[in-house]
Amino acid sequence: MSPGGLGAAREAEWTPRRIVAELDRYIVGQQEAKRAVAVALRSRLRRRLLPPDLAEEVTPKNILMMGPTGVGKTEIARRLARLTAAPFVKVEATRFTEVGYVGRDVESIVRDLAEAAYQLVRAERAAAVREKAQDVADARIVNLLLNPLPPVREEPGPFAHLFGAAAPEPPPPPSAADGGRRAEYLARLRAGELDSWPVEVEVESRPAAIPIPGLAGGTAGESVADALRGLLPRRRERRHLTVAEARPLLVQEEIDRQIDPEGVAREAVRRAEDEGIVFLDEVDKIARPHGSIALADVSREGVQRDLLPIVEGTTVATRYGPVRTDHVLFIAAGAFHGVSPSDLIPELQGRFPIRVELASLKAAEFERILTEPENALTRQYQALLATDGVDLTFLPDGVVALARYAELLNERMEDIGARRLHTLLERVLERASFNAPEEGGEVRVDAAYVEAALAGVVEDRNLARYIL
Repeated sequence: MSPGGLGAAREAEWTPRRIVAELDRYIVGQQEAKRAVAVALRSRLRRRLLPPDLAEEVTPKNILMMGPTGVGKTEIARRLARLTAAPFVKVEATRFTEVGYVGRDVESIVRDLAEAAYQLVRAERAAAVREKAQDVADARIVNLLLNPLPPVREEPGPFAHLFGAAAPEPPPPPSAADGGRRAEYLARLRAGELDSWPVEVEVESRPAAIPIPGLAGGTAGESVADALRGLLPRRRERRHLTVAEARPLLVQEEIDRQIDPEGVAREAVRRAEDEGIVFLDEVDKIARPHGSIALADVSREGVQRDLLPIVEGTTVATRYGPVRTDHVLFIAAGAFHGVSPSDLIPELQGRFPIRVELASLKAAEFERILTEPENALTRQYQALLATDGVDLTFLPDGVVALARYAELLNERMEDIGARRLHTLLERVLERASFNAPEEGGEVRVDAAYVEAALAGVVEDRNLARYIL
């Protein structure tokens, strides 16, 4: 998250207008959908300011987005989560099947959300202690350079040979005469002058995952595997590395030592419950067309009924503790070709009160997508080819030509939205990308350049289906 993003601002400043402005930096158009997610996020802040008994009764207003692929449904939800540092998971509804059929159970959505929250909180706490951990790791490396590890002394015991455990002798305490050298080594280490020096370090070796045949992969399986790993003795191994290789290992080990896993788990559960966002994609694929009685359609309806308790609010056991989904924000999305939201079961329809339709992209939007966002495709290709010494320039008429071809091909073939621009740019810049390491130089993409690369392929409709 950028320092200027919403995550750096006070929560009171998270107004819907500012959230939309932040989303505008990366996503072109679709203002209705942006306003909907901005209001949903602001409602979360309002709920936190309510008395606890009333706040418990306020549930999130889940959102259903309808529109063709490639128009920004997933990106809106993903950017919203990044801006607010909220736990976020994206799942496809087609991954799940009704209970009793082969496929993932819907509770794995909540387990994945808890895992995302844990990693998010852990990363934040690791960043908070990284500077201190860096100082400790630097001091350890200097000490190892001045006082190398002694030979390993084997300890007798029934598990020593089985697990390779060894107890090294403690290094001698630093002497006063080493003070000057220690300060000198520390300064040289931080200046990068010792990166190529060899050093022997002792780091903890984490036990590998233990496969348990016949055990399901849900919470029970995770708990049993974690318990079995906990029974194994912690093993430390010696490794011969350079200082540059050893330093990040020792920093990470020190970070692990300073972070409280139980505290991280508690905060992760709270974040998942109060701030979690679940993006449920391809929800139209589990809708049952009106009047259909095919067996596959019955199974789709079963998936909807399995999803219903998760969306309504239930408690799911995870490896970090029970997680309630009452206040998790669910954003569902789908193209809804051949089906409509009314083909979902009524109970599930009622859990998505906010519905927004995203419009197909036209040439004007494609032009803006190519030039306006901070992560515009034109900027990405310019940066990539600049690494090979190519000065890539997109002229205005070239951008217009690319946008016109993107609209034309989406009308002729499947409408894949902005993803069509990826295929067009790869085709247009194929020769420049191939020859860049040897030729370098300047490449100017104007209308004539685009026409030369695409005209022949676009005119042959059969060939265009395979290439573009």
